[in-house]
Amino acid sequence: MSNLSAPYFHDEAAAFGFLEEALWPQGPVCPRCGGMDRITTVKGGRAGLRRCGPCKRQFTVTVGTVFESSHVKLNLWLQAVYLMCSSKKGISSHQLMRVLDVTYKTAWFMTHRIREAIASGTLPPMGGNAAIVEIDETFIGQKTDVPKQRGYAHKHAVLTLVERGGSARSFHVDGTKASDLLPIIKANVHPDTYIMTDEAGQYASLAKHFMGHEFTRHGQGEYVSKERPDVHSNTVEGFYSVFKRGMKGVYQHCSEKHLHRYVAEFDFRYSNRVKLGVDDKARTLMALRGIVGKRLTYRHSQRAEM
Repeated sequence: MSNLSAPYFHDEAAAFGFLEEALWPQGPVCPRCGGMDRITTVKGGRAGLRRCGPCKRQFTVTVGTVFESSHVKLNLWLQAVYLMCSSKKGISSHQLMRVLDVTYKTAWFMTHRIREAIASGTLPPMGGNAAIVEIDETFIGQKTDVPKQRGYAHKHAVLTLVERGGSARSFHVDGTKASDLLPIIKANVHPDTYIMTDEAGQYASLAKHFMGHEFTRHGQGEYVSKERPDVHSNTVEGFYSVFKRGMKGVYQHCSEKHLHRYVAEFDFRYSNRVKLGVDDKARTLMALRGIVGKRLTYRHSQRAEM
């Protein structure tokens, strides 16, 4: 049986029931007054419509979420979230348009609302307790009004921190100088952490701020040393292999304005992967729990994909 054969992917009433269980485990909560008493189902109303006795307001579980005021049926939203969460390298808006039978404008906006939902807020520092965090940077796309040239000056820079056996955290950065990267690294990595990088000069001072810093000399063909098998940055390189295949092979083009949303999408899937005990269904539920308190209107977005 297909994973997409579940009733909540095809019936809007079932979709509301599924989302209510995910967001209201203790029962319906009025988004207007926060009350849980005397909340009733509106008979003859649209799917999922409820009424709060104390404040007399009507609402659904989508109020106050990225799904609010959407004309797309909720069961199609759930399909879109599942497809984005279960596709290792992502799913393009054009593909989603064909699968869901919606317009490209609708599919594009849906993907960005979902990315808004899965983007993490303030997070505690990574590492600590002598854990190992690998750090590297990569370049993607092309800056607006900057002609293509040798090197990377015309590309967008992305910094990624990956804790071995744990999560990933990526940032769209202005540049790759130490002054660009060190404040981000210090703010996101616990001091009691071992850092692994390549031999790039911008990382030279990391040993002053963390428990230790080791590096490999990629320029000399060193990626894993026989004498120091734990010293490598292959984990973050593996993250980039998936990230680049997704950005180049699936999305193909991304504007600078939205790059932070795309890197957050790849961070989310990596940080909630099967190896950490999170399957596709659990990952989808985690994404759905992130929709609360986030709104993204179309006028705040501009076209980011070709």
